[in-house]
Parts: sequence; structure tokens; C-alpha cells
Amino acid sequence: MLWLFFFLVTAIHAELCQPDAENAFKVRLSIRTALGDKAYIWDKNEEYLFRAMVAFSMRKVPNREATEISHVLLCNVTQRVSFWFVVTDPLKNHTLPADEVQWAIRMNRNRINNVFFLNDQTLEFLKIPSTLAPPTDPSVPIWIIIFGVIFGIIIVATTLLVLSGIRQRRRKNKESSEVDDTEDKFENMATIANSILCDSLDMKGGLVNDVFMTEDERLTPL
Repeated sequence: MLWLFFFLVTAIHAELCQPDAENAFKVRLSIRTALGDKAYIWDKNEEYLFRAMVAFSMRKVPNREATEISHVLLCNVTQRVSFWFVVTDPLKNHTLPADEVQWAIRMNRNRINNVFFLNDQTLEFLKIPSTLAPPTDPSVPIWIIIFGVIFGIIIVATTLLVLSGIRQRRRKNKESSEVDDTEDKFENMATIANSILCDSLDMKGGLVNDVFMTEDERLTPL
């Protein structure tokens, strides 16, 4: 009688866990690729550990706290370490919905990877997308980073304004100096021109033609 019960349970499990069965997931491991010479052998103990991790993950899903290791079924295990698994309902003879299993695996993906010393590339759940690693808290508060950025922008803008003012002031001083030099040059030229003109006029005014001078003018002293 016990033998018959075991046969029926095995048959039911074989029917539930099949490649591409409803709510079934394929897993592929690359242990040697990940660990090289430190690679371990995948055996029944490793299968038990995997089933335990899946059951652990399912127990974190609301209303699935009764999930046990026996409810996780593996099938079609290959030497290159690939297999299919399903999670059965503890109270009914059917598998749990795929979305629940997927959510449980995604939420505990890092813990599963760490148990087997693998990562998302060497421990692949083919129908379950990889879960992004949780964001790490920055060592410096965000408000300090924002304040530092704003303060740096203010410093740079102030420096540019000061340099621009100094440059404009130098340019104005240079232009005013050039204007002064130009005015001085014109004044010197005018002075020289006026000096020559005045000398010429003085010289012309000082010349006397003796032919047209009268006798009184000649004798009259200047």
C-alpha cells in the first residue's frame, strides 16, 4: 500500500514538473565558469539546498508561509547543470502561479546567488529577469552634495564676473590712454605749426625796404 502511494506521488510530481509545463521555470548554472578550479559538484545535496532557498523565498510571499521544501519539485536535471522546477500548492494538487514564484525569486535573487557563490550571469532563471541591485546609500548626504554643487557654481560665476570687470577696466584705461596720447600729439603738432607761422610773420614784419624809406625815417632811430 505504501509502495502504491509513493508511485502515485511520483506520477503526480512527474506530471506537474515537465519542461515548458505551466508555471515551470528553467534554471541553468555555470559553476565551473564562475569558480574555475574551486567549482563544486552539483549533486542531491545542492538540489536540496536549491529547493530550500526557493521554499524560503516563497514563504516571504503573502499567504504562502506554509510552503515547505517538499513543495518545490525539480525535474530534467542534466550533467551540465540545468533543470526545471515548479512550486506546488500545499493544499491543492497544482502548481503555484508563475507570477508569484517570479516575484519571490526576484526579491531574493541576491541571497540565492550568494548561497551558491554565483551571480545573475552564472545562475540563470531563464524566464525571470535579473533583479537590479538595491541602490547603495551614499556616504555623503544628498543635500550636502547639492549644496556643494550650487556653492561651486556661485563661486565660478563670481570669479568670472570679477575677471570680466577687471578686463573691462583695463580695456577702458587703455582706450583713455590712447586718446590722451592722440590729443597730446595733435597739440604738439599745432604748437609747432603755430610757432613756425609766428616766426615767419615776425621775420616778415621785421624786414624794411630801404628804397622806400624817406630821409627822416632813415635818420630817425628805431
